[in-house]
Formats: sequence, structure tokens, C-alpha cells
Amino acid sequence: MKLSARDAARYFAKPEAHRTGLLIYGADAMRVALKRQQVIAALLGPDAEEEMRLARMAGGDLRKDAARLMDAVKAQGFFPGPRAAFVEDANDAAADAILAALSDWQEGDAQIIVTAGQLKATSKIRKAFEAHPNAYAVGIYDEPPTREEIERVLGEAGLRDIPGPVMNDLTALARDLDPGDFRQTMEKLALYKLGEDGPLSSEDIVACAPASTEADLDDILNIVAEGRSGEIGPVLRRLKAQGVQPVGLCIGATRHFRALYTAASDPGGAAQGIARMRPPVFGPRRDRMLRQAQGWGADKLQQGLTILTDTDLQLRSAAQRAPEMALMERALIRLAMLAAR
Repeated sequence: MKLSARDAARYFAKPEAHRTGLLIYGADAMRVALKRQQVIAALLGPDAEEEMRLARMAGGDLRKDAARLMDAVKAQGFFPGPRAAFVEDANDAAADAILAALSDWQEGDAQIIVTAGQLKATSKIRKAFEAHPNAYAVGIYDEPPTREEIERVLGEAGLRDIPGPVMNDLTALARDLDPGDFRQTMEKLALYKLGEDGPLSSEDIVACAPASTEADLDDILNIVAEGRSGEIGPVLRRLKAQGVQPVGLCIGATRHFRALYTAASDPGGAAQGIARMRPPVFGPRRDRMLRQAQGWGADKLQQGLTILTDTDLQLRSAAQRAPEMALMERALIRLAMLAAR
């Protein structure tokens, strides 16, 4: 039987011990692995490995030893409780062994858990699970996590006192990060808040979220966007000493000003435009970018982007002979003076 995305989320949290088996397949191996970990932990409990109630095998091994899965399904353990036989990375080369175990399964046997990559509708394994009256098949796709899934990850990490606006930030972060990265970030956040009273804040998220690749450029971009032309020279010299190249600086500045222009020109206002940004922007950095977008306005930001585009073309021109960093510094000063008008 097929499970819909909503039903699958509930089933992964509370699997049924009397089912014959479960197939989880999808192109994203990390997403499939996380769902498999969740359902096996919920089905067997935390001590399944130690109590030998979980048998693991690779799908490729079943080509050489087709009886291995059947033996694991029928084997009786020394410890009470539900059992499972887990086949990882299965494909149609292992189909005969899996289909035989499905057809010969009886009540009291170990449940058959199978994971696979992307399976076509004609796949023997997929068709067998979808047609089986007591087994489930679930396709995992690259879709944003639901609110229910996000709340489950937060609960597992021990994060519960979360105000509404902060939950919106976490939802945006979950949609931007891979599932594994999001889970690790939430675990890091739980450790960060360990022993602290009070609700979670956007500043806490900023402290624990994966760092942006543009973090080193933030100082100079904020100085320029806020019209502080006198501070450009010293910061630019520091960035040059760190190995920042003029073209990379121009690309970073263009990306920053394009984000400000997108926010400033949003029909719902700059605040709504900032909220739609991907990757999401949090806490003080979000407030700062909002002030910059509102201060510049869409028209001036368009002029600023024209300056940056012209500078980028100059830097890449084969006929260009002037010092590249000097050209970039001049462009940044022009932008800062435009902001101060």
C-alpha cells in the first residue's frame, strides 16, 4: 500500500508492529536514511541492537545469499519484543529475495524494512510493496519539511519554549538546510541553550546556524550600505591582506545589493521581502538589512546595482590596466556617497 506524505509522517513516528514490512525510497539518501532511523527506533526501541532484534544487511549481499533475508525474518531471538530485518540500498537485483520474504511472511516474523534509491513505477520491489495488503511503500522527495516534522525535530532536541516569530525563523532555516544539517543545528542549539532559562531567540539561531560564506564581507558591505565612506579604506586593506580578491568583493557586493533591491521592491513591503529571502536572514542582521533596504529605496538601489555591474565589467575586461582594488574601492565609495544623499 502507498502512504501519502502526511500519513507517512505519522507512521514513521508510530509504526505498527504487526505490519509485514516498509519500503522507503527516494533520490536523496540522507532524507531516506533519516526516515529509516526514525521508524526503526520507534518500532524497536533504543535497545534493539544490543538485544539482537535488528538484523542488518546490504541489498547487494542478497544476490550472493538470497536466503539471508528469509533466515533473518524467521529467526527467533532470545529477547522479547518486535524484530526487524533491515535491507539497505536495495535494487531490483535483490528483488527475488525480498519478494520471497514478503510472500512467506507470517505473523510473529520480523518486519521487513527496505531502503532504496529512486525507484521507477515499474520496479519489482516498489510494485510488490505497493500491492501488498499488509506492507507500506513511501516515496521520499526533495520537499520542504512540514510544520509537524519541524516540531518533531525540535522536540527530539529538547527545544520547546519557542515564540511564534522565532518558530518562523526556524521554519525558514529548515527549508534552506538539508535535513541532516538542520537536525545537527538543532542539537547544537539545544546544547547552546542548556541550563539557560527563557525562550529561544533569533540571536540564538544566528549563533548556531551554519555560517554564511559571505560572513567575512559583512563589515565592508554594511559600511557601504550605511553610507560610512570614511571607514571603507581601512577595512578594505584588511580584507586585501586576508586574500579577498576585487572580483570576489564585487560579486559579494552585488549579491548584497540585489537582496536589498528585492526586499525594497517587494509589493508587500521591505519586511515581507526580507522574510522571503533564501537563505533566510535572522536576528540583528535581518533588522540591519531591513533598515538598509528601507533607507535606500528601490530606485537608489537600482542605481547602485548599475555601478556594481559597470565595475564588474571593468574588472573582467582584457583592456583594463588600472589597479583592480583601486577600481573596487572607488565603486564602493561612490555607493556609500549615494547612500548618504
